Amino acid sequence: MQSPAVPELAHTHTRPIHWVATATALAGVVALSSLMQPGAATAAQTPAPETKSAPAHTAPPDPAAVEFPLDCGPVDVVVKKHVAGDLDGDGRPETVAAVHCDAAMGTPPDGVYVLTRAVGSGTPRLVATLVDPEDRANADDLAVRDGEITATLLGYSSTDVPRCCPDVRESAKWHWDDGVFVRSEPSGARSV
Repeated sequence: MQSPAVPELAHTHTRPIHWVATATALAGVVALSSLMQPGAATAAQTPAPETKSAPAHTAPPDPAAVEFPLDCGPVDVVVKKHVAGDLDGDGRPETVAAVHCDAAMGTPPDGVYVLTRAVGSGTPRLVATLVDPEDRANADDLAVRDGEITATLLGYSSTDVPRCCPDVRESAKWHWDDGVFVRSEPSGARSV
């Protein structure tokens, strides 16, 4: 048998002092790196170039400033939820609002409306009805994503179902197409 050419070295066996030395060196590197931070950023932001096509008013329409086509009698109109986004690609945000009458009992049906600002005056105005309250549905999960409006519509399978507890769930999606909002539903979106 041949003997090794290099005798066994002392540092090839770890001892507690090796671990202490490694931990001390690592702590020193971490401490030093925390002292050496990059300087503050000095780049100035340049304002975006102004264009004639940029809208002067970019705040979405306020649903509180619009009169909705609801006959609520002696009770108030309630804006249940509203979301905003650019739905027609003109660079100005529109508002989508789910609105109902403030009923003391049961679940009043929602109307879902699209609001925009009148060109020139900037006054909010109603431009589309996506869900009519006469459809007897409630809008849930109302959202605007990538120029599309999505909602879950909750309804009733028959007149025997109590108005507190919708038993039909339907996904709905609307998008702006050639001057109108077109509704599309994913396949298999309706469930009872």
